[in-house]
Amino acid sequence: MSKRPIFVATHPRACSTAFERVFMTRHDTLKCVHEPFGDAFYFGPERLSTRYEQDEQARVSSGFSASTFKTVFERLEKESLEGKRLFIKDIIHYLLPPSGQPSSIAPSLQRTKRGIGTGESIYVNDMTTGSSSTGKARPYPYSTAPEQGNPTVAPIELLAQFHFTFLIRDPHYSIPSYYRCTVPPLDKVTGFYEFDPSEAGYDEVRRAFDYLRKAGLVGPHVATNEVDEDAPKNNTTVALDLSDAHAKEVEICVVDADDLLDKPAAMVEAFCKSVGLEYEPGMLSWDTEEDHRMAKEAFQKWNGFHDDAIQSKRLSARSHLIKSNHLKTMTPTSEAEFDADWHAKYGEKGARIIRETVDRNMPDYMYMKRYAMKV
Repeated sequence: MSKRPIFVATHPRACSTAFERVFMTRHDTLKCVHEPFGDAFYFGPERLSTRYEQDEQARVSSGFSASTFKTVFERLEKESLEGKRLFIKDIIHYLLPPSGQPSSIAPSLQRTKRGIGTGESIYVNDMTTGSSSTGKARPYPYSTAPEQGNPTVAPIELLAQFHFTFLIRDPHYSIPSYYRCTVPPLDKVTGFYEFDPSEAGYDEVRRAFDYLRKAGLVGPHVATNEVDEDAPKNNTTVALDLSDAHAKEVEICVVDADDLLDKPAAMVEAFCKSVGLEYEPGMLSWDTEEDHRMAKEAFQKWNGFHDDAIQSKRLSARSHLIKSNHLKTMTPTSEAEFDADWHAKYGEKGARIIRETVDRNMPDYMYMKRYAMKV
């Protein structure tokens, strides 16, 4: 069974931070790292996002204006030396250029060696983009070469260091939840003052997933499935040394957040089995002073986005009569009811933006849902 760092690849507002809290309870054997690649994606000299492009002060104030993809990987290398297995939860679109733009390897990652957990440096190339953290010119696109078929800015040798899993949620819930974080009054807390549909993240989840499958880094077996009907055959796009039987160790492990909320114990146990962790029922509860301190420290850099997870005490099965993002209101059961609910909360413009974004991302969600664990 793989002992590589676990990488939970997800999109925004997928209940991923609540999921992460489950594994933060295993601080005796796991080291949780919360969304590390956002530092480089939003704020650093190799940034891919344009959200803070015209706000140099915000980038500097974040404390991450010097973060490159190289420094993020170096941080993960350092964290791994503590001797615990890493559990990384991150938004996978932080590793892909937005809006389906062609990818190329981040300049600071052009040459690599060894890997996370070896105790040796990953990097032999200190090249950066050449644009300073003050960023008078947009860093992307990079003037670097792509890797065939690789949609990310990280070379395959680095991606191969991780045990990838995936967490998804129906856009009907995640998209309005994200939209809410970008409009008054919550926007003043989050610092996100406009909704960017390119940050929905479903397209990136699907493309990263497909690439990792074709590269042999996950699959072909689907966790909890007896028969794999859709395994890729003879279409590997990357010449990669799999002498350690990586693919045999890493089955396709996709968690649907709504299944998680309905059957938390069964889903967490199935996830643990898939990634090689020992499941304990106590993982679903956290209410010690140490638990809350760790959560606040881990989540504080994204103020306003993780308040529910910070204040939570456990992951309990929800009532089937309650399905909203905050578990307080009845879930609409038809598209018309969804539209009416969004219109009431966010007005005509907001409802239209949410509807367009939901519809655009549903095909990618449904594609990924085909591989979701069933318990």
